[in-house]
Amino acid sequence: MAKKVLVIDDEPDLLVLVSHGLTKKGYEVFCGQDGREALALTAQLLPDLIIIDACLPMINGYEIARILKNDEKFKHIPIFLISTGAEDLRRRTEESGAEAYFTKPFKLEELVNLANKYCEPDPPLAAS
Repeated sequence: MAKKVLVIDDEPDLLVLVSHGLTKKGYEVFCGQDGREALALTAQLLPDLIIIDACLPMINGYEIARILKNDEKFKHIPIFLISTGAEDLRRRTEESGAEAYFTKPFKLEELVNLANKYCEPDPPLAAS
């Protein structure tokens, strides 16, 4: 069964880019566009990894990370934050409990490589 990645961003182009890149590497990708959707989808899907925009409508990504990291059911899920480059991104990422951050624009290959480090996709089944 493929590892599930939840990608939350209010920019549709970024959702398509990240989703396509992760899907090509064997992940099952689910997408949402705001903070409330992030919480609902996390509870529904129990993803293996969450990639979330720091600046979202409703509830921002830092707060989503804090909420999830303070909940026993979800605190084990690695979270990557994406931002347009806020000065205090590193500090706010650490305070939120998220594992990593990326500044837009970022290299998709770097994001996928880090995803593999935290949540390696299942290898294809070998023919018997």
